Amino acid sequence: MNVVDFFKERFLFLILSLATLGFSFLLLFYLEVDLYAIIFITLLNLISILTYHIYDYFNKKKYYDELMSNLDALDKKYLISDVMEEGSFIESRLIYQIINETTKSMKDDISDLKINNKEYREYIELWVHEVKTPISSCKLIIENNKSDLTNSINEEVNKVENYIEQALFYARSNALEKDYIIKELNLKNIINKVVRRNSKVLIQEKIKIEAIDLDKTIYTDSKWIEFIINQVLNNSIKYMDYNKNQNKIKFYTREIGENIVLYIEDSGIGMNEKDVVKAFDKGYTGENGRRFSKSTGIGLYLCRKLASKLGLGINLESEVNKGTKVAIIFPINKYLIEMQ
Repeated sequence: MNVVDFFKERFLFLILSLATLGFSFLLLFYLEVDLYAIIFITLLNLISILTYHIYDYFNKKKYYDELMSNLDALDKKYLISDVMEEGSFIESRLIYQIINETTKSMKDDISDLKINNKEYREYIELWVHEVKTPISSCKLIIENNKSDLTNSINEEVNKVENYIEQALFYARSNALEKDYIIKELNLKNIINKVVRRNSKVLIQEKIKIEAIDLDKTIYTDSKWIEFIINQVLNNSIKYMDYNKNQNKIKFYTREIGENIVLYIEDSGIGMNEKDVVKAFDKGYTGENGRRFSKSTGIGLYLCRKLASKLGLGINLESEVNKGTKVAIIFPINKYLIEMQ
């Protein structure tokens, strides 16, 4: 709280007070009151006025400084009502009341929003569960009636299944902390599971899978890491350069410092520098997404969001006509290792 601003705000009051003191001085002088008495009365009034304003300044300064200090110390500024106190002057009581009322209103709105989000998430999860039944039926019918036509239908059904899975994980992503279990996993088993899931399209498109040094122990949630790796693999398949004689997706690991890094490298069409920078942005489809397929721009965005919440890192390198390399970084949890 600035002293200049404080007294500037009271400028009119101070001028009126000084004018009143001057008028009183003149009035007493013309009434022939003793000069020493006039000076004493005037000085006494002047000191009283200044003392009041100085006391008021320091009282308010202490309150506002403490309030701003508490606010600066908070990560979530809207919690200020929980740490602030009601002051001794009327403005502080009004501020206290206003902030408490607005905070209560905000908390009520947040509570309603959480309820609505929970209902929405539950609906999406129920819808995904129900829609899996007709998809499984479609796949069974295709399996029993193989032809070029049903193979084409199967490709579209797989795309629908992937988009449905995206919708489910997107709905759950904001409440991830309540829906995952960190445990010891074998990275090789996770990747084998994801590759088997995509085996038909890999065989059909004659894409070679190369796996090197994957027998590593990681600590994460199996369901969420499978989704992340599957999204990266689907992107590699989607943007493969099918004009080449042989396409390849390579899985390999390296231990860098306190991390195990999984690399997923493909021989696809790659991305330009501008698209690499924005690849993880929500809704960003890039040049490839517009030219080669109708992309939603959600897959990589979800990968980064889920990886961040799981305490993992993820980054991407790419070059046009040379392919793309995605790195997923797993911190080595020494505490859990020691507990084994």
